[in-house]
Amino acid sequence: MGFRLPAIASAKKTLTRSLSGSKTLDIPKGYFAVYVGESQKKRFVVPISYLNHPSFQDLLRQAEEEFGFDHPMGGITIPCSEHTFLDLTSSLSE
Repeated sequence: MGFRLPAIASAKKTLTRSLSGSKTLDIPKGYFAVYVGESQKKRFVVPISYLNHPSFQDLLRQAEEEFGFDHPMGGITIPCSEHTFLDLTSSLSE
């Protein structure tokens, strides 16, 4: 049982559009790119299954509020530190 947030659906559409460019060569099927960091953005490729986790959805809501879902480099910018992002994603992958 689950629910779909309009923002999450919008993020998936944006990812589909943004992944149609040349950067898709290094993104496996079932994954998407995000950019994380406070001053210097670092690119991470994460599983699409993370979109179902409430804590990751919170990050996406923050990203939408701060940056929108259209990123010129072909991914979503997440407004948190790299350390915080790594802590969250490691807990999601357990």
